[in-house]
Amino acid sequence: MQLKKVERVSGISSEEFIANYLNPGKPVILTDFIHKDSPALHKWNYSYFKEIAGDQIISLFGKEETSRDRVASAPVTKMKFSEYLDLIEREPTDLRIFLFNLLKLKPELNHDIIYNDVTNGKVLKWLPYLFFGGEGSSTRNHYDIDMSHVFISQYKGIKRIWLFPLDQSTNLYRIPFSFHSLANLKEPDYEQFPALKNIQGFEAEIKPGETLLMPSGYWHFIQYVTEGFSISVRALPTKPIDRWRGFKNLVFVRYFDNAMRRIFKQRWFNYKIKIAQKRANKALKRKSAN
Repeated sequence: MQLKKVERVSGISSEEFIANYLNPGKPVILTDFIHKDSPALHKWNYSYFKEIAGDQIISLFGKEETSRDRVASAPVTKMKFSEYLDLIEREPTDLRIFLFNLLKLKPELNHDIIYNDVTNGKVLKWLPYLFFGGEGSSTRNHYDIDMSHVFISQYKGIKRIWLFPLDQSTNLYRIPFSFHSLANLKEPDYEQFPALKNIQGFEAEIKPGETLLMPSGYWHFIQYVTEGFSISVRALPTKPIDRWRGFKNLVFVRYFDNAMRRIFKQRWFNYKIKIAQKRANKALKRKSAN
């Protein structure tokens, strides 16, 4: 596995950002996408969240190794938001909050974020999601079904994110008709999945106040180095082919896969595993022949 460090930039103009990163689909860490005067940078902490939304019951997600054949993992438990925040402050845990729209529950929080919007208005600021995780937790390696560009801003703690362009899907053992990979990147088994050795991607580590652009179609494996939380906002795909892929995924692929799983159950998943392995083995042979 070969990982390059993602470049960091600050003070970049909209023209430079769109031409050099957004349009070509190149990951980058923006150190000032969230304006330094944003109240959220100093106001948002666990004590404040417990005060304004501590009694909110939230769904929690855990290890995802056993849910390889689902578009989205099912929650493993529920608890009060305040209890969860106490937990991640106290000890490492695999439990995470996924796509938590706290800003919809508490709209006043939207005023706490000021963007240096280098996208010229392409970011959908009205659709923010919060992600919380305990130290050591991680997500499945996946790419987003809608093929959007994602801007993920860290507010507390450190996240490590591995990014892989869509052309690495075969080496990642992409499961056909789904949006995640068969291999576990957290504990890679190179004997079972030898094509993982040929992966080429990027590594980003984001800290409070920093924002990572995850371009349309990029695989991402997210790891919580420490406990913490981040907010993501999205921008629609830039390239027509990515818009088509997102449309196709949303209106056809996921429903086709769900139907086949209901009809054929485990046989459908076994078939997809064989296809993923067959494609990766072919790629290995081609590389050896060159």
